[in-house]
Amino acid sequence: MAHLFGFIGCGNMGGALARAVCRTVDPARVVLTNRTAAKAEALAAQLGCHTAPDNAAVAREARFLFLGVKPQMMPGVLRDLAPVLAERSEPFVLVSMAAGLRMDRLLELAQGRYPLIRIMPNTPVAVGEGIILYTANELVSAADLDTFRAALSAGGLLDPLEERLLDAGSAVAGCGGAFADVFLEALADGAVACGLPRAQAMRYAAQMLLGSARLALDSGRHPGALKDEVCSPGGSTIQGVRALERGGFRSAVFEAVTAAYEKTVELGK
Repeated sequence: MAHLFGFIGCGNMGGALARAVCRTVDPARVVLTNRTAAKAEALAAQLGCHTAPDNAAVAREARFLFLGVKPQMMPGVLRDLAPVLAERSEPFVLVSMAAGLRMDRLLELAQGRYPLIRIMPNTPVAVGEGIILYTANELVSAADLDTFRAALSAGGLLDPLEERLLDAGSAVAGCGGAFADVFLEALADGAVACGLPRAQAMRYAAQMLLGSARLALDSGRHPGALKDEVCSPGGSTIQGVRALERGGFRSAVFEAVTAAYEKTVELGK
């Protein structure tokens, strides 16, 4: 049986996407490889998929070839794969998740005009609550795009986005997960300082963030309005909000997103 999905790189992001794919696709049709072979083998054992001895082996047969390598490593990886891709007779689609690297640059590195989907995902796709922003070039067929979307549907929200906006989308959807984790940790630390046991503090803080996000998404209401509903006159919550404002919380988050965006743009140069 030919492998439908191949993953070159099983790090945090590549591994999360492989987990999402294996929830909708027969794992027997998924093949993994990684610079550290043991990492690919361990993930394959969990998911029930296969491993390959090297990148070239995956590139020879996968219909969808996910390039889960860092932007600075992409030139070397694609240089080595270029002869393999040029020899292929069966159709295939390249899928890049490298921050900042535009499609024209990726195809230049691959030394060919190939169907290409560029994605900006985040790690919560591993548990079905992620975001996958994507754009495709004109060589990707409608059928392949449908297959791609169906396979990754278990990862969470898939949203098409113009390539010129992908870096901005990634700054909040991709990098923002780390910012949320910092906030989550700080919330739990504060609760521990108030006497709550660590495990409960973390569970309550995480569920609160999950529920608040779901309420904002499902209601479609402005977060400021949702915040106002919790802030009773003279109450505890408004005093907490006052402390956040005094500490520059809103400005710090604003700066975090724009700094991440600027660095992503720099990576593509």
